[in-house]
Amino acid sequence: MSGWQTLFYKEVLRFWKVGFQTVGAPVLTAVLYLLIFGHVLEGNAKVYGQVHYTAFLVPGLVMMSVLQNAFANSSSSLIQSKIMGSLVFVLLTPISHWGLFAAYVGSSIVRGVVVGFGVFIVTVWFTGTSFAAPLWILLFAVCGAALLGVLGLIAGLWAEKFDQMAVFQNFVVMPLTFLSGVFYSIHSLPPFWQTVSHLNPIFYMIDGFRYGFFGVSDVSPWLSLSIVGIALLVVSAIAVNLLRIGYKIRS
Repeated sequence: MSGWQTLFYKEVLRFWKVGFQTVGAPVLTAVLYLLIFGHVLEGNAKVYGQVHYTAFLVPGLVMMSVLQNAFANSSSSLIQSKIMGSLVFVLLTPISHWGLFAAYVGSSIVRGVVVGFGVFIVTVWFTGTSFAAPLWILLFAVCGAALLGVLGLIAGLWAEKFDQMAVFQNFVVMPLTFLSGVFYSIHSLPPFWQTVSHLNPIFYMIDGFRYGFFGVSDVSPWLSLSIVGIALLVVSAIAVNLLRIGYKIRS
């Protein structure tokens, strides 16, 4: 294998070796969300006409798990390597900044998709679901995981200790994820909050992903894909440049 392929393989093994924590725990968390919210709201909320709330909730939980775990993979790998001092062994290898980018983001996509698939397999037993446009499901899952993987890479480069990483996770990623329409349709919100929701890029990932299941969404999937694609290109350019100059990883 080439350098970046070896690093990619190492990053995949890193989360797979502790799969009970990195895969099993997020699946359990998603099931608890489904049981609690589904039990409370199933008879009181309907979305997209005749779609039951529990069925509506499943794609949102799947995508939320994809995004959060893609971010956690790249960010935790970098911050742990920096604090433990093992990052130097990666930097000594003749891997270009493009190779580092591909390895870290690629492994984040793998972890996000694996966790999302696990969440879907478990939660789908609680409600029937359909696949109106499977390609949209795959496309938004990969693009969303890539975008959050890149953001995790940037956060890992920026953070110098676990406290800083926790701030990024708890005050940026988690609020944006929970307020993106995972548990509700934004059409149920007052006009002001609908406008605010449209400023959240994660909303477009969730909405486009959900379109693949039901064939309906709050906004056009093409608009969602355009916004997600542009955001991915912008943050990728930033991350590649930070790796090129060795931001906070090379003296």
